[in-house]
Amino acid sequence: MEAGEGKERFLRQRQVLIFFVLLGIAQAASEPRHYSVAEETESGSFVANLLKDLGLEVNELAARGARVISKGKKTRLHFDRQTGDLLLNEKLDREELCGLAEPCVLPFQLLLEKPFQIFRAELWVRDINDHSPVFLDREITLNILESTTPGATFLLESAQDSDVGINNLRNYTVSSNVYFHINVHDNGEGNVYPELVLDKVLDREEVPELRLTLTALDGGSPPRSGTTLIRILVLDINDNVPEFVESLYKVQVPENSPVGSLVVTVSARDLDTGSNGEILYAFFYATERILKTFRINSTSGNLHLKAELNYEAIQTYTLTIQAKDGGGLSGKCTVVVHVTDINDNPPELLMSSLTSPIAENSPETVVSVFRIRDRDSGNNAKMVCSIQDHLPFVLKPSVENFYTLVTERPLDRESQAEYNITITVTDLGTPRLKTQHNLTVTVSDVNDNAPAFSQTTYTLRVRENNSPALHIGSVSATDRDAGANAQVTYSLLPPHDPQLPLGSLVSINADNGQLFALRSLDFEALQAFEFRVRAADRGSPALSSQALVRVLVADANDNAPFVLYPLQNGSAPCTELVPRAAEAGYLVAKVVAVDGDSGQNAWLSYQLLKATEPGLFGVWAHNGEVRTARPLSERDAVKHRLLVLVRDHGEPPLSASVTLHVLLVDGFSQPYLPLPDAAAAEARADPLTVYLVVALASVSSLFLFSVLVFVAVRLCRRSRAASGGGCSVPEGPFPGHLVDVSGAGTLSHSYQYEVCLRGGSGTGEFKFLKPIIPNLQFQSTGREVEEYPSCQNDLGF
Repeated sequence: MEAGEGKERFLRQRQVLIFFVLLGIAQAASEPRHYSVAEETESGSFVANLLKDLGLEVNELAARGARVISKGKKTRLHFDRQTGDLLLNEKLDREELCGLAEPCVLPFQLLLEKPFQIFRAELWVRDINDHSPVFLDREITLNILESTTPGATFLLESAQDSDVGINNLRNYTVSSNVYFHINVHDNGEGNVYPELVLDKVLDREEVPELRLTLTALDGGSPPRSGTTLIRILVLDINDNVPEFVESLYKVQVPENSPVGSLVVTVSARDLDTGSNGEILYAFFYATERILKTFRINSTSGNLHLKAELNYEAIQTYTLTIQAKDGGGLSGKCTVVVHVTDINDNPPELLMSSLTSPIAENSPETVVSVFRIRDRDSGNNAKMVCSIQDHLPFVLKPSVENFYTLVTERPLDRESQAEYNITITVTDLGTPRLKTQHNLTVTVSDVNDNAPAFSQTTYTLRVRENNSPALHIGSVSATDRDAGANAQVTYSLLPPHDPQLPLGSLVSINADNGQLFALRSLDFEALQAFEFRVRAADRGSPALSSQALVRVLVADANDNAPFVLYPLQNGSAPCTELVPRAAEAGYLVAKVVAVDGDSGQNAWLSYQLLKATEPGLFGVWAHNGEVRTARPLSERDAVKHRLLVLVRDHGEPPLSASVTLHVLLVDGFSQPYLPLPDAAAAEARADPLTVYLVVALASVSSLFLFSVLVFVAVRLCRRSRAASGGGCSVPEGPFPGHLVDVSGAGTLSHSYQYEVCLRGGSGTGEFKFLKPIIPNLQFQSTGREVEEYPSCQNDLGF
């Protein structure tokens, strides 16, 4: 549904943009607005206020990117966005801008970019009378036959006036005389030329030469004038003037014609003979531009190019050629040279605006506005504009060869951060010419990518007893964005287990994601823990992601084996009783030990280091059972001391030792006690034996009662201690409440040991260890117990 809403929003924005583009085209297609200013007006002068004509507000100008675009490379107008005033950027010389063209129009456009809109306008430069008429020659020489009849006319050189309109040349006058007056003629194109009219027949013998002053006046206020001298030489009669074969020659010359090529040949004839029939050709008062472009052979009448032609500058030349004979008579013809266009100008691209960078994910956006033109004409001036395929941009044509380059779809900086666009403009001439303009459009970043971890779960291993501030590993996340949007910071998230003191265990470097152990870890207290790490960028709004970090604490061999039985508490050692009738392999005792470490560090092995009589006893390496190595004999000593070593398999290995005392006794084991029938027979046989049996039974009953009372008192004390926290069930590597050391082999004793840890101790220190209610049987003598009272303390008697 969100994708559908985004698409609908995009369509609405596109419709609004198209509406404003069409509105701009409609307004641009309307008639241009006209403004005028007098030439030579000072730079910075006010021309017009465009706000009133366009119906805009002042605050719209800057917001919509208003600017004035003029044709040509010079910027002659300045647009003030603060006031809406159109000002002159320089002094305007109408004659330099437009020559003799009238009116002098400087077209320009007001461009609004947001939304796109063009207003056409024209600045008319009004002429002022700042130029006086000028004759190209300071002296005009006329040769007039004395036989010339009154009324004859003589065409004179026209003055040149750069001004136009009313300020242009309007009249000619001649100094006062009795022979001539001036007629002024209009050629129909607004230009006037003087003609000298003969009023009275000349007499060479009376007046061989006349000097008159010709004055040219313009129509300005006040009028300006220019003068030249007319020198009239009265000649003898030459009654035939040269006549051209054609009075008007029209030729077409391609603009790429080489210098020196023949344009046309003019021809005149004279019916006179001698010097009066010899004809010379020359330009008749040609302008400076014609003299620089053409030359004529004075004898042949061949007209040649003197300079290169340019159709885009001048399309037509009008030349007046004079044919003069040796007697001074002359005839004139007109040559009109039409310059034809060839495709010699490549198209031009004029950039008006460029927007770069463009924010990614933006809807349709105007990237640039430009105009194309070709100085040729016809098909040579028709152009086609295009860009490369497979780009997310499109060209949209507008009025007066304006184009807009817009995005076709939202851009993604992570896919492509920069586009090189080549705009190609090709004309339709022969051969076709083209121009290419390269644009580099960059895409600015938007924070649309969250940081991504290289792994979803990180497993780190650290050996216990590490030094504080130890670097235990790193997490890494990358962000596809750029700049601040790609700068990643790391932080620890609160653990799910509120009892885990994460803040005192690890810390993280916010810049590079390195993890450090803040304190020494203890495998026996904490084997593993996990937490989550957050990676956030510095965009606005910031985006983030999470990863799980699992820390496994590796065990180190930092706990030596601890012997549970026999207990080494500094009191009198307990003595193990072994009957002399025991066979080889008889289980004497079992050394019970534990190790707080794990794995190989907790694998224990047992070894008999020292014995009173070597070879009599042996220790099984894997379970700590102490057994007889051979049958006992009467020669063996009664008391034996065994030193047993308990060693783990850590690196380096740790060990503990325990001393075991063994007493060899006669008739200790149950199989060697007399049978009941045999005892009854002896009682009947011997009354003394009966008395001894009764006494022993009484003592045994009293002893049994004492044991029951003792056990009851101890159990009561234990229950009170348990309620007060005196003993607690150990956790961790210990198996449970009781450690059962069951006899095997020939030993018929069953032992149960209770293990208590000191309350509140974090080190697992043993508080006490003792057997509970051993099941022992003795022979009726009871001599062994009385002789070794230390066993009563440890066995509960």
